[in-house]
Amino acid sequence: MSVSELASSIVESPTLRLNEEARLLRERGEPVIHLGIGEPKNKTPIPAILSSAAKLSQGDVKYCPSDGLPSLKKAIIRYTEEAYDKVVAPENVIVSSGAKQALFNILYTILNPKDEVVILAPYWVSYPEMVKMVYGVPIVVTPEDGSFHPRMADIERAVSSSTRALIVNSPNNPSGVVYREEFIAQIVDFCERKKIYLIMDDIYHKLVFDGRVAPPCYRFTTKDLEDSRLIVVNGIAKLYGMTGFRIGWCVAPRKIVTVMNNVQAQTTSCASPVMQAGAEGALLGLQSVVESLRLTIQNNRDVAMRELSSFNGVKTYKPDGTFYCLPDFRAYSSNSVELSSFLLKRALVVTVPGREFGMEGHLRLSFAGTVKDVTEGIARIKWALDPTSPNDIYIGDKRLIRDWV
Repeated sequence: MSVSELASSIVESPTLRLNEEARLLRERGEPVIHLGIGEPKNKTPIPAILSSAAKLSQGDVKYCPSDGLPSLKKAIIRYTEEAYDKVVAPENVIVSSGAKQALFNILYTILNPKDEVVILAPYWVSYPEMVKMVYGVPIVVTPEDGSFHPRMADIERAVSSSTRALIVNSPNNPSGVVYREEFIAQIVDFCERKKIYLIMDDIYHKLVFDGRVAPPCYRFTTKDLEDSRLIVVNGIAKLYGMTGFRIGWCVAPRKIVTVMNNVQAQTTSCASPVMQAGAEGALLGLQSVVESLRLTIQNNRDVAMRELSSFNGVKTYKPDGTFYCLPDFRAYSSNSVELSSFLLKRALVVTVPGREFGMEGHLRLSFAGTVKDVTEGIARIKWALDPTSPNDIYIGDKRLIRDWV
């Protein structure tokens, strides 16, 4: 059986693969701790549940407009005004089956074959693969100073006459870094001058800690939305812990949204109206649920930092936002794939290799779960790697002896 060269060039999603491995181990009764998954453990907000239930109870769940339910688009417009201080029209908004689909549709809309997209490392694993799926060329910019914050000088060197877009994700998955305000201002100005699309992936924009703020890109331009190069992606998955609802959206110039709507109409037709109703309920309901989740995640972050600080040789940047950190484990191994597999086998802890994010030698750890999982998971990792830690540990009801360091 043969498949296309393009399809075979797209790599497997490491997070989904690790989720499946963890599921199979748990089905065998193994006490796996998942520090790789990118979703909070909170329950779906009640307003979202009630709104979805009301839509479903009507018994009239049919096709809806490809660009989204008018009532949800109205809620997104209100959210954009409140969160970004930006007034947009319904024609500037399109609802998709998750922010991931919105990103793919954007790239499909704006790229021609061989067009380049600048991606800042560390980056979300799907960015390069999405670019390749629409016959574009991902150009990765990695900070040369070993930090997780990009420099304008490096970006400017990476831009060529073939550059069509630049993707910025802040707060950043996987590092948790919030890019500085002056950097966002510089990059907005640069993209506007060079007529490069700036795609802002803002999916974590309210999950920030210690009084930090993720500066909105609209603050740094005086151009009307129709004349700008700014495209903003957001959704309900992370802020409300509604990952399974698969509702995201894009705010962009009308000409971009019009073509995206054509693309979406020919592929998925529309996002589920039941799930869209849930998203509307979340956006219009009490927003204290977002603050409650943010505080929980910030506490988990602090616990994770405390536990990681006890490691011998592990370097960790304290995240400004998201629910991830990206510790440097090169003191133990420079091969993050092998290290991640080793920890799953020996310690029954799921981590994500840094290689997938453009940062070899690092591991992405999620602290979106419970404090117990964070504490015990990192303790298991320390036991498996750090020779200064105790030689034995209980995992589940089994006493294990470390005999490899």
